[in-house]
Amino acid sequence: MKSEGTRILGTGVDIVETARIRDSLDKFGERFLNRCFWPGEVTYCNGMKFPALHFAARFAAKEALSKAFGTGIGHHLGWKDMEIRKRDSGQPYAVLHGKGEELARTRGVTEVFVSLSHSKDYAAAQAVIVGRPPSSGANQ
Repeated sequence: MKSEGTRILGTGVDIVETARIRDSLDKFGERFLNRCFWPGEVTYCNGMKFPALHFAARFAAKEALSKAFGTGIGHHLGWKDMEIRKRDSGQPYAVLHGKGEELARTRGVTEVFVSLSHSKDYAAAQAVIVGRPPSSGANQ
């Protein structure tokens, strides 16, 4: 249900080849993990039968979130400004940190939704940010 005055502020989608993430894990190991993922994400993914699939899905989710914010990954939003967690129900959700949290606050974001999917070869994610954009003085 949509609250009065809230609207979709941005959407993003991304797809990643799982082999690309597997290659990064093999080639860069801890350096790659520490640059892109929070310790809880690493623990979760490494606890799965095929860790690369789960790392790829989280990587795609962070890319999708950066697209929903319209920034991409870089100066305004980094890999560790976003964390993908999983509820007991299995539903993924995003936690914003640092620049991500500040960006959400300044843009009036009240909710962030993520959806993950993966197969042997690909991982995909969709992100939607919802909120009340800062008023520009005009009725919206």
